[in-house]
Formats: sequence, C-alpha cells, structure tokens
Amino acid sequence: MCKKVFLILIFILFSFSFTKVLYAENLSAKSIVLLEADSGEIVFEKNAHVPAPMASTTKIMTAIVVLENCDLDKKFTVPKEATNIEGSSIYLQEGEILTVRELLYALLLESANDSAVALAYATSGDMDEFVSLMNEKANSLGLTSTHFDNPHGLDSESHYTTAFELAKISAYAMKNPQFKKIVSTYKKVIPLNNDEGKRVLINHNKLLRLYDGANGIKTGFTKKCGRCFVSSAERDGVKLICASLNAPDDWNDHMKLFDYGFEKYESVKFASPLDYLIEINIEGGEASSFYASNLEELTVTLPRSKRNISTRIVYNDISLPIKEGDIVGKIIFSNYDREIASLNLYSINKISKKAKKSFFERIF
Repeated sequence: MCKKVFLILIFILFSFSFTKVLYAENLSAKSIVLLEADSGEIVFEKNAHVPAPMASTTKIMTAIVVLENCDLDKKFTVPKEATNIEGSSIYLQEGEILTVRELLYALLLESANDSAVALAYATSGDMDEFVSLMNEKANSLGLTSTHFDNPHGLDSESHYTTAFELAKISAYAMKNPQFKKIVSTYKKVIPLNNDEGKRVLINHNKLLRLYDGANGIKTGFTKKCGRCFVSSAERDGVKLICASLNAPDDWNDHMKLFDYGFEKYESVKFASPLDYLIEINIEGGEASSFYASNLEELTVTLPRSKRNISTRIVYNDISLPIKEGDIVGKIIFSNYDREIASLNLYSINKISKKAKKSFFERIF
C-alpha cells in the first residue's frame, strides 16, 4: 500500500544553557541520587548503586502493596500483633477499628511502625505473606539490589536497597493518585480508640514547608541506618525524585539537588491535539485516501542542553473498513536517535470498502 504523508508540524529543537556544577563531596549523604521522574533518567548520583539499609523509607513499598491489594475504605480491627511495636508509633490498641486509609496516613505521615504491622495483617492476614508481596513487587519493578524482611524498616541484616532503586520505587509510587495525595498532606486527624479521642498526624517531611514545589515523600531513621530520605518536587511540569541513604544533612542535600535539577531540566510541549495532519493513501476503498491526526497533547521533560529532536511515523497494519477514531499508527519522537515519547495517530474520517460492481456494471 502506497502511503503519502503530509506532516503539518515538523520541528528540530536546539537549546543550550549553562548549569552550575554540583560536586558529590559537597553532599553529606553516603549515597544519593536524583531522578527525572517520568523518564527515570539519572540527573545526579553518588554511590547510587551501593546496597544499604533503608529504615522507614521501607514504608513506601509497604504503601504500594496495600494500595494495590486492599480496599482503602475497609474497616480493620487492630490485632494484638500490631500493638506495642518498637520505634515510632501511634500507640494502636487491640480491638480498635480504623480504616485502611487512616492507617496509611499514620504510616506515611507519622511513620508509625504499629500501623505498618496492622496494614500487613489487613492486606494479607499474615506478616510473612505480606513481606512476600513486597519482594514480588520489587522483582516486578526490575529491582536487583533490594530485599525486604518487614513492612516497617526496623534493622535486619537482609533488609536493604540502593539509593537508585529506592528512587525507582518512589517514582512508581508517585504515579498512584492516592499515594501522592497522602504523602503531600501536612496534617491529618484520625480517630483514637474508636472515637475516644482524636490523633493528630503531622508529616515528618519538612521539605513540604521548606522547598517550593515539594510534594512528598518519606523520611526514615535508625541508629544503624542513619538518616534516610526520599523526596519529590515538581515545578512547571518537571518532576524530580531524590533518594538518600545515611545523609546527616539530608534536608540541605535534597534542596541542593532539586535546585540543580530544575536548572538543568525543563518541560517542553511537543504537540497540542490535531497539530499533526497526515493523509494516507489506501487501495480498495470508496475514497483513495483518509486523514489521521493526534488527539492528545504531549509534553516531555528534557535537558535544557544537548537537545536535537526528530520525528518519524510508524504505521499499524491498516485494513478496510476504517472507522473514525481507529488507531492507525504513531509519531515517535527521538532525541539524538534515542526514543523519548510517542503520540497515537487516529483516523479522523471513516472509509468503507469499495462496493463490488454488478454484472451489468462490469460489462457496460
């Protein structure tokens, strides 16, 4: 099939900017990484692939497993196993009833270890089964240097991750609207012992107040692990994730990296709906061609420098009849020949097979 293509919008973007230098020795963290959240591209790293304990940043994976396997409005009666857990706690009492959603707020704002245990039982009914789900999720995300022994992050010899893999877990978690809403919340009130009183939960993440654009995620600390922290920030469409392990001055480390990332990256709008109009020739139809276009907009986060954007079109196997709204191909965007994004192309008109001529029409 012969295809004739008219591309209404074709562009090549070049952009150059100067970005200040950031040195690893100026950061307190033993290991730290900054990711561009959408692409997963590493913006900056220091010992980012060295395994280390992660303390309560463990609870990011705990929350993912709960969110993907449990009804948030489910009412759960706290068992004895979830009481008197060492470390940070909201002092759950045996027999009190809370929703899974309320327990998640306690988990992610107050870093409550007893809430982590309660959520494990609410989701799986068994601690070992829940931890298995955590490790299965890590495997499904392609993590090779992460292993969980518990849902709270208390010290254990085979409980570890890397700054890079912790950032990958967090970037995945931030795509969940419920998770993103919870970790960006500064204060939440939940019941105390079946409405005997109220618990006021305050988010331990000070960056929510200190840094413009900060919207998550989770702190952690034990004497063995040191200060562990994952943070997220978004400005003008640029989304960044920073993860550090054993960082005595983590607040400042993360703010320095966010400043660096927002200076280095920007969000670029590639297309609005119907920006591309493509004519495709086809044989055997009532018409000899039809038109296709993009129906969605596309915005991509890119480095301000080293940018050379090109486009190409890939077609699906097209057969008659064609209905309005059929996906007939896609436009692929590349930066220096590396694919970075794509847009579906939809038929914007319909075309039927050409009707067969009758015996007399073929003769005359």
